[in-house]
Amino acid sequence: MKKYLLIDGYNIINSWAVLKEAAEISLEEARSKLIDLLADYKSYTGQEIWVIFDAHQVKGVEDRQDQLMGINIVFTKENQTADSFIEIKVKELTRNRRNEVRVATSDWAEQQVIMGSGGIRISSRELLIEIEQNVKNIEIKTDTINKEKSLLYERIDKKTAKMLDEWRKKKE
Repeated sequence: MKKYLLIDGYNIINSWAVLKEAAEISLEEARSKLIDLLADYKSYTGQEIWVIFDAHQVKGVEDRQDQLMGINIVFTKENQTADSFIEIKVKELTRNRRNEVRVATSDWAEQQVIMGSGGIRISSRELLIEIEQNVKNIEIKTDTINKEKSLLYERIDKKTAKMLDEWRKKKE
């Protein structure tokens, strides 16, 4: 089974306080922060992540797709909303019934369409909670690894520790 997460980029930016504050200064900064958070999340979960940003009100824009830090980034073309792109992508991905396709948006109408297409809806708040939990899990895992490393030194007897320390000093 392959797992996908499609994200309505501006919906998330406007839902998360930290990103909303960044967007007031610079929309580019807010997008960058979102992608940084998602890159860490992707590394931990292994999901394929797509972030879709509306460009439907920008005249003459063609759709643009990039990949940054393993995240698929889409700017829709003129007259195409992120919602419509997401709906098409969900239908495409759910053709293979073994795929798990989740969509992060707090737009209720969009959530209904996604569920009707075979996708799983996740609110922006739920995604934030998942990301925060993954950060905590990474910290716990890192702390455990670091403790195991320090515990090894603590487990040797003082005579061996002194001998190793003297040997290390001779090498310097």
